[in-house]
Amino acid sequence: MPRVFLGLGSNAGERRLEFLRAAYRQLAVIRDIRIVDASPLYETEPWETEPGAGIDQQRWHLNCVVAVETTLSPSDLLRQLQALEMALGRQRPPGTPEEQRAAPRTMDIDILLYEDRVVSVPDELHLPHLFLHERAFVLRPLADLAPDLEHPVLYRTIRELLEMLSDEHEVRPVPLPRRWFETG
Repeated sequence: MPRVFLGLGSNAGERRLEFLRAAYRQLAVIRDIRIVDASPLYETEPWETEPGAGIDQQRWHLNCVVAVETTLSPSDLLRQLQALEMALGRQRPPGTPEEQRAAPRTMDIDILLYEDRVVSVPDELHLPHLFLHERAFVLRPLADLAPDLEHPVLYRTIRELLEMLSDEHEVRPVPLPRRWFETG
C-alpha cells in the first residue's frame, strides 16, 4: 500500500489536543487507511503572523504528522480527510485563500506526501504539498518520522530541507508521551 504523510493541526484554543486525538482515532477507523506512526506534538506559532509577534498562546497551533498506508487514490483520500475535518467542526469561511488560512480551525489535515507522486489539480490538490519545504511546523514532525525521505520535486531529504529552512516561527515540542493519541 502507498505510504502517505498527513499534517494535522488545530488552533481551537484549549480543545486543540482533544481535536488532534479525535482526528487520530477517526483516521484509525476509516476503511482503506492504516495508521503506521505519529510524530510527537509540537506547539507552533501561527504561520500567518510575523515570527515573534507575541500572539496569545491560545491562538498557537498544535501540530503533528501521521504516517498512513492507504489504498485510496490521492483525490479519494482528500475527500475522506475533508469529511473528517467537517465532522470535527471545521468551517471554511468565505474570503481569499489568505483570509481562510488565518481563520481558526478545529482541525486541518493536509496531505503532505503521497509516496513520491507529483500531482497538481488547481484549487484542489497539490502533491507534494506546495508549502511543505517552507514550514517548520510541518518539517520538524515529518523529520521525526522520515528524516531520510526525499522530496520528489526538490530532491532533498526532509532532514536537509529542515537544515536549510529559513522559517523563524517558533516550534516547541509538547511535553506529552510519545504516544499522545492514546491518553486523555
